Amino acid sequence: MKWLEMSTENCPVQRTLDVVGEKWTLLILRDAFNGVRRFDDLRRHVGLSDAVLADRLRKLVAAGILKTVPYQERGSRTRHEYRLTRRGRDLWPVLVALRQWGETYVADPEGPVLDISHGACGSPVRVVVECSGEHTELTPAEVTVRPGPAARRRPGSKDGEPDVHA
Repeated sequence: MKWLEMSTENCPVQRTLDVVGEKWTLLILRDAFNGVRRFDDLRRHVGLSDAVLADRLRKLVAAGILKTVPYQERGSRTRHEYRLTRRGRDLWPVLVALRQWGETYVADPEGPVLDISHGACGSPVRVVVECSGEHTELTPAEVTVRPGPAARRRPGSKDGEPDVHA
């Protein structure tokens, strides 16, 4: 089966974007990875209205990316802060890759906003695609992409369309 013959209804990229592909959602996740947990702090830092922030947080909690944890400051009612779940923490390489691309192509001329480095050796952190067998960094031209077991034919597709390529 060729790429243009394949349905994209069950594409994992599309499904992921359905959950986290909105700008404000990614900015909330950026802040969550940087330790921002409380609604008011997120609202101030990301610059969202209460309604939009509440909606995005509700969706992230429903998707299992954030969880709510109760806290209470002295003399105040119980409130909730938002913490990343394992599912949420597994998005960290995605955010680092977006940051890495941004630092390469749309960076501030003054330099990076954040330096991310390995705590043990101090070297910069970067995201790479590598072969799990040889552990070598790969380019799109070096990989083979084939339809997997969940691939479905797109209704109305025709033979003779280009093969699947990365």
